[in-house]
Amino acid sequence: MRALLALLSLTAFAGTHAANEIDAKVEAALAAESRPAADRARDDNRLPLETLNFFGMKDNMRVLEIIPGRGWYTRVLAPVLAENGTLYVAIGTDRIKEGVLTEPGFEKVELLETSANLRRSDQRGVYLVDEFDFGVTALDMAVTFRNLHNFDKATRDRINGNVFKALKSGGLYGVIDHTRRHMEEDNPENRRRIDPVLVVKEMLAHGFEFVAYSDLHFRADDELEYEVGRRSVSGNTDRFTFLFRKP
Repeated sequence: MRALLALLSLTAFAGTHAANEIDAKVEAALAAESRPAADRARDDNRLPLETLNFFGMKDNMRVLEIIPGRGWYTRVLAPVLAENGTLYVAIGTDRIKEGVLTEPGFEKVELLETSANLRRSDQRGVYLVDEFDFGVTALDMAVTFRNLHNFDKATRDRINGNVFKALKSGGLYGVIDHTRRHMEEDNPENRRRIDPVLVVKEMLAHGFEFVAYSDLHFRADDELEYEVGRRSVSGNTDRFTFLFRKP
């Protein structure tokens, strides 16, 4: 798998950027007293500083976080971008709207109210969104963390197509998700995993360039056999980390 992805990489990409411009701000965000202990407990597993450096994030970017959940990454991204950039959040924002975004220091986060209408499908663990538009353009970057596996292909196409539309030329799209075996059929154990080759294929179909992948979240002892919530793999799932670019 890793050899295949290396062949797909269209350009060399340095994961350690010049002077690591955002390091101090990310470290300050991680050390914030207001940050929940449960969030801190996941730092070693999620490696936010290394991940954001790999994505090439800078503190003056306009960045869209898609499906922020309870705001684990929002608490890191917002302080980094507060002074010189802008953080937008969209789709599945109800929990942070009532939580993180009500706290001091997160006033500048811009919540994009779309018509996406995130909802459950008839299939367990699969969610849908309606046709929508983010309502912003010329973004520098979009990111989504462990979310694409939640959707059927039509919904992934809607989300990724709208990301492409919202980014500027040269804009970056960072994606992390739980790895599924290549071409494995759906089963109860893999429903929260997604085939990384399928993700690349779908992104290329939308017009993205594949820039690079990172093994930051590679886990050799995850045999890709069990549901990610099982105790044997929870917190230690193999996750692919991809970076795409809009030409």
